[in-house]
Amino acid sequence: MVACFRMSDLGALSYYLGIEVRQGKEELMLEQSAYAPKLLERSGMAECKPCVTLMEERLKLTKASTTVKVDATLYQSIIGGLRYLVHTRLDIAFDVGYVSRFMEDPREDHWATVKQLLHYVKGTVDHGIIFPKTGGSRL
Repeated sequence: MVACFRMSDLGALSYYLGIEVRQGKEELMLEQSAYAPKLLERSGMAECKPCVTLMEERLKLTKASTTVKVDATLYQSIIGGLRYLVHTRLDIAFDVGYVSRFMEDPREDHWATVKQLLHYVKGTVDHGIIFPKTGGSRL
């Protein structure tokens, strides 16, 4: 038995796995401006104030924190969403990696840092990755 598949041209790629693709003459841009608000909604921070600064410098979080425990399932879910957002938001990669260390036993100080990161995401929803085109069709 031979399987037969038909391919059809669907035009230029514009959306793939939650990543928006914008192709211009001079650049290719990847962003998740539709996904970020959904993540903010899921975390209960859709109406938070936007900001343009990430974590405070030299912030020291520890697994031995004695602050109040927070809902581990919610924390892990939001961190997972932020990890997916990192695909087009390299500016948050370090911070997301840092708060990911505390997924086993998240505490209030860990959650406060995640909330600060979400404030930043709210203020930078339209950020993404730009690949300039050089030499014709080469990226």
